[in-house]
Amino acid sequence: MIHIICNPIAGNGRARKIGGQIQEKLQARGIAFRFDLTEHPGHAAVLAKEASDAGADTVLAVGGDGTAFETAQGLAGSGTALGLIPAGTGNDFAKALGSPKTPEEALEFVLSHPPKKTDAGEINGRMFINEVGTGFDVSVLDYAEKAKKYCRGLLPYLYGVIQTMFRFRSISVTYSIDGKPSVTQEAFVVAVANGGMIGGGIPIAPEAKVDDGLFDFLILGKIQKKNLLPRLVGLMRGKILSFPETTYVRASSVVFSSPKMRVNIDGEIVGESQVIARILPNAIWVHRA
Repeated sequence: MIHIICNPIAGNGRARKIGGQIQEKLQARGIAFRFDLTEHPGHAAVLAKEASDAGADTVLAVGGDGTAFETAQGLAGSGTALGLIPAGTGNDFAKALGSPKTPEEALEFVLSHPPKKTDAGEINGRMFINEVGTGFDVSVLDYAEKAKKYCRGLLPYLYGVIQTMFRFRSISVTYSIDGKPSVTQEAFVVAVANGGMIGGGIPIAPEAKVDDGLFDFLILGKIQKKNLLPRLVGLMRGKILSFPETTYVRASSVVFSSPKMRVNIDGEIVGESQVIARILPNAIWVHRA
């Protein structure tokens, strides 16, 4: 039994149409399903928990990263698998799973790839599945949100990246990795990654794996103005680990803080005085490559 959870406002309303297409495809194949639309923030998690309790084999999240994030929360610790139909703007976790871009291909991907145990993370007692960060990615999302009024697809994120590279200033961050002594430095990017993509496909952690039991933790230090453009090009090409300003380790736990900090948690921006993140190995079942 497949339970479809569709966020009707994802992708500027595109997800509702895609949800209908997925229903038609499943009907044509004689596959039993139930379909629900989310009605408010957090509703996908409630619906996913209800689906799991009712014995659903797979819950299909039709939407963007926020829908995937909420649905995964409702399935954590259960035997019900998560399948993603990317229908939002960024769809970064779907990219990390190897899911195709088009809804029809994504559905075939889910149906042809058995679920596998997959890592998640916990931040201050709350689960996440893709990435937690501060600095660069928060600024990108702020600018992208403004640009979504005027353009769609990846253009808002590209606008956000360009604006951030030339307007964002480094922040002072104090961090500790796996309980080691704290370090304080100026940083442009702080990322705790389970998946490797942010901002609609920016490879912030190009070597991250969702099943290795570890985070990829990156600090991109302060960048001189003359290096901004080369670093922007390199970032978009997945070369961040080669930058001399980059500190990169794999870790099972990370603590970091910064004055007046705002944090990106799978695309949602929240205020946190400190982030305490730990890996949750094999936390959820996911249809993936």
